[in-house]
Formats: sequence, C-alpha cells, structure tokens
Amino acid sequence: MSEMDERSKKILWAIIQDYVSCEGPVGSRTVMKKYPMGLSSSTIRNTMADLEDMGYVIQPHTSAGRIPTDRGYRLYVNTLLKECAFSINKKLLDQLSDRLQFLERDINNLIKETSQTLSQFSHYLGFVTAPKTEEMILRHIDFILHKGHKILCILVSEEGVIKNRFITIKDNTFTQRELDKITAYLNSRLKGLALKEIRAKILSQMAQERTTCDKLIHDALTLCKRTIDLETENAVSMGEISGTCNLPDFATMEQIRNLFRAIEEKHTMMKLLDKIMDSEGVQVFIGSENALAGMDGLSVVASTYKDGDRTLGTISVIGPTRMNYDRVIPIVSYTAKTLTKILSEN
Repeated sequence: MSEMDERSKKILWAIIQDYVSCEGPVGSRTVMKKYPMGLSSSTIRNTMADLEDMGYVIQPHTSAGRIPTDRGYRLYVNTLLKECAFSINKKLLDQLSDRLQFLERDINNLIKETSQTLSQFSHYLGFVTAPKTEEMILRHIDFILHKGHKILCILVSEEGVIKNRFITIKDNTFTQRELDKITAYLNSRLKGLALKEIRAKILSQMAQERTTCDKLIHDALTLCKRTIDLETENAVSMGEISGTCNLPDFATMEQIRNLFRAIEEKHTMMKLLDKIMDSEGVQVFIGSENALAGMDGLSVVASTYKDGDRTLGTISVIGPTRMNYDRVIPIVSYTAKTLTKILSEN
C-alpha cells in the first residue's frame, strides 16, 4: 500500500465518513464545508485526484465526487484497528451487555439471541456459529430404547449443547439394561474428551478389539461411533434481515438473494469464518476480499468467542462495504468478549 501524507489521509477519512452517512459521491466542496481543514476546494480536489491515482477512491462519472474503493476501506479499517480509534457509545455497550447477561445458559438459545442482538444493535445482519462440533467436550452420553429397532442417542457437551439423534439398529436388538451398561462404560472412559479425540480413540480401540470377544465393548464403541458420526454439521444462527432491507445497499432483491445464497451454502460461509478461528481480536473482510460469490459488495466483521482459553465459535456482522465500521467493530468486539465471559463463568 502506498504511503500517504496526513492531509491525504484526512481527506480520505472525510470521503469515507460522508459516504457511509449519505451514500453518494463526495465532492470537494462537501469536504471543505463539513470537515474543516483550512484547505481550499481546489487543493481538496487535487488531493482527491491523487487518491484516485493511488486506488483509494473512484469517480463514478465525470464531474461527480468520489466514492471509496475496497482498498480505501481497507486502509481506513486497518487504521481503526491499529489505533483503536472507535466512537465508543458506552450507553449502547451497557445495553448490549445487559441484554446478553440475562440470556439462558442453554447455548443454543444463547447463540440465537446473540445473533438477534447483533442485528439489532449494529443495524446489519448478525451471524453466529455454534461451537465447532469436533471441539465440543463430552459431559454425558445416553442411549434410550425406542420402539422398533431405534435408539435415541443423547449427547450433552460441557458447553451446554444437547444433541438428540435416533439411530436404527437393524441387525441387533438391545434391552434397556444393556444400553445402560453401555452408557456407564462410555461415560466412565470418554467424559471430558473432545469429540474429535473420542472419534480417534474409538477407531483405535475398535481395531484392537477385533481380536477380543467382549460384546459389551464392541457394541459400546459401535453405538458411540455412529452417534458421533452424525454430529458433522455446525449450527449457525442468523439475526433478522428486515432492518438491513432499508439500507440503500440492500435495495435490490438480487443483492438480498446473493447474500442468502452465500449464507445458505454453509461450507462456503464456514470456510471464510474458519480463517479467524486461530486469530485474536476482530477481523474484517472487505468486499472483494471475501472471495465468495455474491458477496463482493459486502463486508464481514468477525471475532471468536471462547470458553476460558478454548475457542468455541465465531460471531460476525455482515453488511455493505460502506457499513459504519467505526460503530460495528466495537459492537462485534464487545459482544465476543461478553459471550466469552458468560460461557467462562458458567
């Protein structure tokens, strides 16, 4: 990125801030009147031309003002993150904290309400991923005999996630007493392990147990493997998009369809959010940086939330590239920290 002097940076900041609030090309006279810098209109106009040459702004058509490019937004966001130059609205953050603190411990409800809260406070689309299934720590697993050849499998994680699944056993009939023995065996050996560790341990044990004739162990490992193999999808929760439809950037149905298409393709969206799982703090993906179909005009502001030192999932806000980063970044950051605090304390 080319170096720029302080004057150029101030003018770029003025263009971005005015474009975010007004959504229209910003001219030199607007900058001169609304953002006093002691500069003439011609000086500002010349600086705008320099900014255009550097790729930070573009001029939609001759004689129009300038609008920021993704490159311009990137410089702006990087500076905000580096200098922590946010307009912190303490009253807003206190309200956000109060809203999250009163949520139930059930993490599924917590995730749902967090996405709704993000949407409400940011005025964009809140998007939250539940704890990664493979990282969840087993608290308890249970098997309950159901009619026919079906068994209800109940898996409870230390994070408070409860998974209920039916599996069909065609070639074997269990009594509830046998299932209780299997439950006791598995819980005594697997409690406190992550599901990915359990999967690896089961596969290893099953290979070893082929040389033994212990039916209990074989049945227990088989049932546990089938239960865990069902837990492959990561749940996501999305806030209401109704508020974002009022934004000019979301005015066309095509843009709204593209947004939902990208989100519905969970593996595509998860690929983007997985990039930040090992990162600290807020990460921002601007426009074309997303590399997702239909999202070139959108930005994602995201952060991780944790249980102690263990990263569980991500929270994010999706909106137009001209979103109010100054407002959204602290909201995402504070929400992630509050969610982490709630989970860690419980």
